[in-house]
Amino acid sequence: MKTYILKPTTTPPTVALTPNPDKPAIVKFIPPRQPLPTAVIDPAKPMLKLGLDVPLEFIMAVAQKDHANPHAPRKFTREQLVAQVKKWVAEGFQVFCVQESCGFGFVLHRELLAAGAQSFLITPIALNGKRKTDKLDARALCLRLSRWLDGNREELAPIRIPSEVEQRKREGTRRRKFLSKAIRSLANRGHGQVSEYCHAQLPHRWWGPRNWRKLATLDPWVLGVLAKLRELIVEMEAQLAELEAELLARVKDQVTPKGLGGLTLVTLDGEVCNWHRFSNRKQVGSYTGCCPGEHSSGNKRRVGGIDRLGNGRVRALLVEAVWRFLQWQPNWKAAAKMKTKLGAGTAMKKKTVIALARQLAIDLWRWRTGRCTMADLGWIPA
Repeated sequence: MKTYILKPTTTPPTVALTPNPDKPAIVKFIPPRQPLPTAVIDPAKPMLKLGLDVPLEFIMAVAQKDHANPHAPRKFTREQLVAQVKKWVAEGFQVFCVQESCGFGFVLHRELLAAGAQSFLITPIALNGKRKTDKLDARALCLRLSRWLDGNREELAPIRIPSEVEQRKREGTRRRKFLSKAIRSLANRGHGQVSEYCHAQLPHRWWGPRNWRKLATLDPWVLGVLAKLRELIVEMEAQLAELEAELLARVKDQVTPKGLGGLTLVTLDGEVCNWHRFSNRKQVGSYTGCCPGEHSSGNKRRVGGIDRLGNGRVRALLVEAVWRFLQWQPNWKAAAKMKTKLGAGTAMKKKTVIALARQLAIDLWRWRTGRCTMADLGWIPA
């Protein structure tokens, strides 16, 4: 029995469907969505707004009290900034902070929250055109934060911060990718050494026990170089096998669709962190970065390539999964709707696969959040 949501932007706590008045209604629970971070403003307290530009060595901060002019930029260490925020909170200020997300994680964000501030992160953006300094960026962030708190929601787009548990689960799948890449790099180094010094070609997986015995005839010096590379590769492969077993254990008892491997599903779950964070299919499609770009004016409308604004790791996994689904899921309803385009030539088929990648993300969201079953999507269980 299917369950429908009439409006894609509406997520009620329960959805009832009564196809036959003689049968009782079927009620399916749908968890509430997770809203993006918003500010909680107490009109009785003065506000202090902080724009933070965060290099690794220091933090450049620009402060603004209520609607006064921003103060001059100040340089802090991380410990000094947290201590200063605690002091401001103790003085009765409600402190709001904004910074761009970067490769330093969410350590500062969590420390600011613990200090009593309301902290927000945004994706990196061009703040001052072609001019960029730490002071200018901190000031621009402070002014944007002020306008955002005044009600202009177009000034900032705070991102969802994963919990520490979600972040560490995601790190497991990313470490697997790193190890695979490192093994491939070391293997290619071995191929290059033998090509350069012996004018010969190594077999695939030359570090394996059977192939390694065949390399005894190589130059002793080259063989010594390969032996050191082999030690690193064998150690990394042992770590990779242990990590993959740990990741597969997360979906060991789950029924998955045919063509969607356990490692792919674990990686998608890890990157998304929580499928319930999305409230409608448009949000899911935007997160993948598979939405078409557009340049329109007046009566002219031009649709270009995908915008690639979402999670690149998720997008690559979805495209790979679509090619497998086309082979192992002949009844997939989304692909059936595009059957004509899939057979219209190589170029059109590749474009259609990208469109199906976006649809696959939406189908996975519907399946993982309990909005539908695999049978509703036309999927065959593995």
